Amino acid sequence: MADKITSRSQDYSQWYIDLVRSAKLADYSDVRGCMVIRPNGYAIWEKMQAALDRMFKETGHVNAYFPLFIPESYIAKEAEHIEGFAPECAVVTHGGGEELAEKLYVRPTSETIIWASYKKWIQSYRDLPILINQWANVVRWEMRTRLFLRTAEFLWQEGHTAHATREEASEEVMRMIGIYKKFAEEYMALPVIMGRKTDSEKFAGADETYCIEAMMQDGKALQAGTSHHLGQNFAKAFDCQFQTSEGRLDHVWATSWGVSTRLIGALIMAHSDDRGLVLPPKLATRQVVIIPILRGDKSAVLAGAEAIAKMLNQQGIPAFVDDSEQNSPGWKFAEYELQGIPLRIEIGPRDLAEKKCIAARRDTLEKTELALDDTLHLQISEILNNIQQNLFDKALQFRTDNTREVTTYEEFRLAVEKGFVIAHWDGTAETEAKIKEETKATIRVLPSEDDYIRKYGMNEPGKCIFSGNPAKQKVVFAKAY
Repeated sequence: MADKITSRSQDYSQWYIDLVRSAKLADYSDVRGCMVIRPNGYAIWEKMQAALDRMFKETGHVNAYFPLFIPESYIAKEAEHIEGFAPECAVVTHGGGEELAEKLYVRPTSETIIWASYKKWIQSYRDLPILINQWANVVRWEMRTRLFLRTAEFLWQEGHTAHATREEASEEVMRMIGIYKKFAEEYMALPVIMGRKTDSEKFAGADETYCIEAMMQDGKALQAGTSHHLGQNFAKAFDCQFQTSEGRLDHVWATSWGVSTRLIGALIMAHSDDRGLVLPPKLATRQVVIIPILRGDKSAVLAGAEAIAKMLNQQGIPAFVDDSEQNSPGWKFAEYELQGIPLRIEIGPRDLAEKKCIAARRDTLEKTELALDDTLHLQISEILNNIQQNLFDKALQFRTDNTREVTTYEEFRLAVEKGFVIAHWDGTAETEAKIKEETKATIRVLPSEDDYIRKYGMNEPGKCIFSGNPAKQKVVFAKAY
C-alpha cells in the first residue's frame, strides 16, 4: 500500500524503488544486475510495444529476428563500435562442455550481426531500402543497476535500415526520431526535446545520433529514444556494396534506432506521486475499476456494477469490477491508486436508486458525479481524454518551471542542480568534458525543433559559459539518468 512508499521529498531514489516494487511492476532477480518484470509492468510494455509496432509498420517497416550471440570477429570489425561497447559486453567462452574456437558476445546491440546478413541480401539498388525492426533483449554488463532504468539485461526494439543514399538514410533518421517524439508525447504524455547529440555523446560507430530528452520530477534528464545515422561505417566494415542505378558500386548507407523498457521508468518518474503509480490512459491496460459499495441489496449493486463494466468494454474502454468482499472499499481505493488505474467508479445502493455513480480521477484525485444513462461511456471517455492531456500539460509546465537560461558559470553550477540549463557552449570536447567532470552535467541535446529554438534563441552566438570563448549556439545541459 502507499504507506510503504517513501515520499519523493524525503528520498526520490528510494521513492522510485518503493513504487516499482509496491505497485508490482518489477522485482530484483537472483541474477546480479537483472530484474523480473512482473505482470503489471509487462502489461505497460505490451501497450507500448503495440503502439510503437503499429507506428513502425505504418511507415513501411517489418519485423524480423537475429541471433542473440555475435562472433567476436564481427564485433571487432568496426573499431569505434568495439571500443564503445567492450566494457559492457558479456562473453561466452564455453559451450557444450568445450571451449569455443571463437568467443561469442551476448547481444549488446545488433548492428554487426545484422550487417553480416545484409551483405548477403543486398546486391543492387533494387534490393534497397531494407526497413527491418526487431523486438529483442540485450545485455550490457551494468554493475550499478536500477529497476527499468539500468539493468544488465533489458527489453527493447532496434530498427536497422539500409539505403542507397545518405539523403535517404538522413530522412529515415529524422522520421524515426519523430515517431519516438510522437509516441512519447501522445501516448506517454511526456514532453520531450528532440535534437542531436554531441560527438562525445553519440552512439559508438555512428556519424550522428539524434535523441529525445525528457525531464523527470527530480529535474534530471532521461534519454527516452535514439536514432542513429551510421553513414557507410558498418557497410564498409562488412564490405556491403551494391550496384547503383548508374551501374557503379557503392557502399550502403545505414541507420539504427531504438527504445527500451527504460520508457517504463520514464513514465513512472514523470507522472507518479507519493500514493503510487499514475498512468496515462493510453498506456493503461485497465482504464477503469468499478468498486461496488456492498451494503443493502448486494446483488442489485453487483449487477449494476457488472452492467457498467460490460457497457464500457463494449465501447472500447477497458473496465473491470472488484467484487471481492475480503477487503474494504477504502482498501481497494488505496490499492488501485497505487496501481495507477486512471479512473475509479464507486457505486452503492443509493447511487443505483438515484441512477448516478461517483468517478474519481487518479491524476488529480477529484471526484465527479456521473449520470447512469446511455451517455455514461461518453462521459467517461471525456474524463480519460482530460486525464491524458492534463498529465502532458502538467509535465510540460514542470519542465518550463525548471528550465533556466544562464550566462555565467556560477549561475550554471547552481541551476544545473535543479533542472535543465540553457547555455552557450564553445563547441569543443574539452569544455564539454571539463563541465562534466566538475558538475556531472552533460550536454543532453542540441535542439532541432523550431519552437524550442525560437523560445531560447538556440542558434544565437555568444560566449561560452565555461571558457568565455566565442560560441555559435546554445545547448541543453542537465544531470541525467
